[in-house]
Amino acid sequence: MYSWPDTFLVILVLTNLVLLGSSRIATYIRVAAVQGVVLGLLPMLTHLAEEPARILMLGLLGLVTIGVKGVVFPWILLRTLARANVHRELKPYVGYTTATLAGVVALAISLHIGARIPLPAVPFSQLAVSVGLFTFLVGLFLIVSRRKAITQVLGYLVLENGIYAFGIAAVAEVSVLVELGVLLDAFVAVFVMQIAIYHISQEFPSTDVDQLKDLRG
Repeated sequence: MYSWPDTFLVILVLTNLVLLGSSRIATYIRVAAVQGVVLGLLPMLTHLAEEPARILMLGLLGLVTIGVKGVVFPWILLRTLARANVHRELKPYVGYTTATLAGVVALAISLHIGARIPLPAVPFSQLAVSVGLFTFLVGLFLIVSRRKAITQVLGYLVLENGIYAFGIAAVAEVSVLVELGVLLDAFVAVFVMQIAIYHISQEFPSTDVDQLKDLRG
C-alpha cells in the first residue's frame, strides 16, 4: 500500500523525466522548484512518529528547504534567464528522445542498485534510495549533456536534490545542521553561478558553455 512519501517519490521520478525530455529552460526551473517543495516535505512526512520537539525541528528544516529550493533558487534563476535572454536548450549534446530513453535505463539501474545497497537503518520507503540515486544521475546527466550554462546550473541543483533525497533515505536521523550546511553551500554555488552566467551573457551572444574556450589566453 502506497503512502504519501511514496507518492512524493513518484513525483520526483516524473519530474526527472520531464527534465530530460523538455527543451524550455523555464520549465526546468519550475520543475526544479517542484522538486524543492517535495524534498522539503519528505523529512516531515517520514518522521511523524517522532517527539514534538523533533517534529518541530524537521518542520523548520522543511520550511527552509522549501523556501530556498522552491522559492529563492527559482526566483534567482528566472531573473538570470530574463537577463540572459535565453529560453530554450536548442542543440544539446544529447537529444531529448535519447536523453529520455537514457533516463528510463538509469531508473531501471537505480531500482536494481537501490534494492541491494546495505543501509544502517530501514528506509521509510523501498523506493527512497533508488529515487535518490536516480535523481543524482539525472542531475549529472544534465551537467554533461547540455550546452547552456544556466541548464548546467539546474543540473547541479538536481544532483544536489538527489544527494539530499538519498541522505533522507539512508540515515536513521536527519541532521538539521548538516542539511542546513548543504543548503548554504548550494545557495552560494547558485549565487556565484548566476553572476558568471550574467557576465557570459554580456560578453558573448549566447550562454553556451562552448564559448568558455574563448576566454583562454
